[in-house]
Amino acid sequence: MPRLKDFYQTEVTKALTEKFGYKSLMEVPKLVKIVVNMGVGEAKEDPKALDAAVKELSAITGQKPIVTRAKKSVAAFKLREGMPIGCKVTLRGDRMYEFFDRLLSVGLPRIRDFRGVAPTGFDGRGNYTLGIKEQIIFPEVSFDEVGSVRGMDICIVTTAKTDEEAYELLKLLGMPYRAA
Repeated sequence: MPRLKDFYQTEVTKALTEKFGYKSLMEVPKLVKIVVNMGVGEAKEDPKALDAAVKELSAITGQKPIVTRAKKSVAAFKLREGMPIGCKVTLRGDRMYEFFDRLLSVGLPRIRDFRGVAPTGFDGRGNYTLGIKEQIIFPEVSFDEVGSVRGMDICIVTTAKTDEEAYELLKLLGMPYRAA
């Protein structure tokens, strides 16, 4: 069992129940999935850039990403419908907890001038999204083998009904929020 999942079941559920007064264990918010998305804008000129992004994302998450394609044609970006423009991974279960643990304990502290993540990344329904500017903060990606530095979006989906519940859940799991 992943360390963070065990911590959630033993400590976090108790703390959330005390704070919000849940009557049932099923009411307590929990992580559902984490979606990691990497957009590769240069993929339309250089198809090898997408292959490199897929390789890096699979090393980071431990799961094979799917290639995302353009939904609409955009003439200004020289983009046609159906062109590959990125890749994404949806993590659930134990892999999700292991990735989240690595993000909090290894990835985020390796960001230069890191002062915490913004507490404003909530969507109003208890989900949190954060953007990372460099994929090289993860130790699975070798700095020497990286062709170009790419960012990624990490979307954390929870069962929380409000942003306040989700904020408290992620804070108890160890999310380092910036002071407001």
